[in-house]
Amino acid sequence: MSREATIGTPCTHCGLAVPRALIRPDSAEQFCCNGCSVAFEILNAGGLSQYYRFADRRDVAVSSSGRGFEEFDHPAFADLYVRGIPGGRLATELYLEEVHCASCVWLVERVPLLVVGAVRAELDVRRSLARVEWDPAITSLSVVAQMLDRLGYTPHPFRGVARDEMRRREDRAALRRIGVAGAIAGNVMLASLALYSGETVRMEATWATFFRWLCLALAVPALAFPGRVFFSGAWAALRTRALHMDLPIAVALGAGFTRGAINTITGRGDIYFDGVTLLIFLLLVGRYLQQRGQRAAADASELLYSLAPSSACVVSDDSTVRQVPASGLLPGMRVLVKSGETFAVDGIIADGSTTVNLSLLTGESRPVAANAGDVVFAGTLNIGAPVLVSVEAAGETTRVAGILRQVEESAKRRAPIVLLANRMAGVFIAVILTLAVVTFVLWHARNPALAWDNAIALLIVTCPCALALATPLAVTAALGRAARAGIFIKGGDVLERLSRPGELILDKTGTLTEGEPVVVEWHGPASARELVLALEAGSTHPIAKAFRRAWPDLAVATVADERHEIGHGVTGTVRGSRVAVGSPAFIATQASGAPILLNDATLTPVMVSVDGEVVAMAGIGDRARPDAAVSLAALRHQGWQTLLLSGDDPRVAAAMGSQLGFRVDDVTGGATPERKLAFVREQIADRRDGAPVVMVGDGVNDAAAIAAASVGVGVQGGAEACLATADVYLTTPGLESLVRLIDGS
Repeated sequence: MSREATIGTPCTHCGLAVPRALIRPDSAEQFCCNGCSVAFEILNAGGLSQYYRFADRRDVAVSSSGRGFEEFDHPAFADLYVRGIPGGRLATELYLEEVHCASCVWLVERVPLLVVGAVRAELDVRRSLARVEWDPAITSLSVVAQMLDRLGYTPHPFRGVARDEMRRREDRAALRRIGVAGAIAGNVMLASLALYSGETVRMEATWATFFRWLCLALAVPALAFPGRVFFSGAWAALRTRALHMDLPIAVALGAGFTRGAINTITGRGDIYFDGVTLLIFLLLVGRYLQQRGQRAAADASELLYSLAPSSACVVSDDSTVRQVPASGLLPGMRVLVKSGETFAVDGIIADGSTTVNLSLLTGESRPVAANAGDVVFAGTLNIGAPVLVSVEAAGETTRVAGILRQVEESAKRRAPIVLLANRMAGVFIAVILTLAVVTFVLWHARNPALAWDNAIALLIVTCPCALALATPLAVTAALGRAARAGIFIKGGDVLERLSRPGELILDKTGTLTEGEPVVVEWHGPASARELVLALEAGSTHPIAKAFRRAWPDLAVATVADERHEIGHGVTGTVRGSRVAVGSPAFIATQASGAPILLNDATLTPVMVSVDGEVVAMAGIGDRARPDAAVSLAALRHQGWQTLLLSGDDPRVAAAMGSQLGFRVDDVTGGATPERKLAFVREQIADRRDGAPVVMVGDGVNDAAAIAAASVGVGVQGGAEACLATADVYLTTPGLESLVRLIDGS
């Protein structure tokens, strides 16, 4: 490298001029300092060399994915995800893609150096969450998001920002208190150990006094900072005239500290600082664990939000399609929903026609036709053709999100055993405080020193923590464990009701059966099966799936001129023949010939025609779940009386009941919603022993009966009706979850 070339040589990393003394003539990379050299090595070793692709570090006009992130500047977005902080700045949390190592932290935190107006950027690698702060008078969030995208980390809004921020503050405060209390308790225990050891070896009075005063000095901050929460709770209990478990704790801590301080000053008697400080530490740890247990149930309920997809394809005005997180969708956007995908938003179909599976919201397993102008809802399944949907509600404002909020609110109901424990705790505290006073008075007449000791011991040993903490913690832990198993329970009172056997009333379709159509009968030549599979190979319609499940080993021929008639059938050319598959009414318009009769009139007929002639007929029906018989046997063994209550034809209900071991008198078919409601009420009225009457159904015709039962259980497929009226929602198919629910109760 010549002398002229070294003058004004820019740093490879930061672009500043490299001092002449640091120029290395034999190297292609030049650095102005050791820090830039190390940063360059870290970026390249971590696969982050894209950082150097930007000729101008502050040019953020276009992101690498082509997105402008304009939705991040929308007022609706700000209301949901952005919060103000002191100094007029704004802050939010973003989920970043492709975060994989510590080098990502360094790169993300360089954003304030690359974007004028960005004040702060911090990255939590474990959760891939970046906390971003910016000055809205200088820049916007979309500009910051574009820079993150250019660095290789596509940002998405993070739901639950306010909740997580509150939790972080609570956890930090609790952990600070626990840490301080633990450190003080450990040191007091060491000093107390010296005193206890000194009693056997006759420690000098000077050292004994020193350790006594040391323990006193350490106990003061323990009560003043971490122990303050108990005194605050006790004061609140006195102000509201409601006995709280903090009251005896505060009295015990205060009495122990006071007695220990008096003995320290007088130089005789025992001190209680080791017990006082250790009790503070253990009680704080117990409260922290209880809080974590309560959050487990709430966090598990968040799994329900997976009912709707996390992202959607947004179609811009120039017809470009880009993937956007569901939480970033805004009213007025247009979303492309392909066949087989779940709707991510509530909206109106702007273009196209399809069929929609509404089982999530209504429990109706039959597909419903949806055309331009019709309303669709998040969580429902598009099983027909691709459609363009105009967004009306997304994220927290959708219909399904409102239902989930009902679950969270209902989960706050407390079980009777918890309410009983709370009432007992109040009486218990009053009795204990009275006994402590009586103990002190009686012993004071005999031995004043022992009066203090015995009264304090009584307060500490009888602390109602187990009564006031263990009962709700056990119920909360049970709700959390059930939620993690896919069993969502609205309140702890449900567990108490299910703890004894009673009557179990079950719907048939979708509860005891799979709720999916299968080919029960086939009348026609085997060669026609290949033609049917050819037409149904690419369809997501439930009947098409039934054909594919019935003949998985058959070859699939090529189809030409395929055409789907929404709600009727499908036609196409297969191996030179014109083939049609659909309802009898549809085939009547395509072919001639008498329909083929099915053996079971309760089955759904699907006809097949070839070149204008009817050649085959399929009977589509439902079948029992594989675990139904075993689960029902287990429930009967536990003492539950099982009844089958179905809206299907009585012959179909009787056949299913016989297959699953129901007695003839315990099967009722052809029941209307009104009849189901009356049936449940009759069973409850007939129960003189107070045993529960449990109704299990899919939440459509069963909704009223579910609400009237002692415990209503909604099964997968009827989410809206079940979550609105049922006490329990089973998210996994089959009755195995019901057995686990009753076993756990």
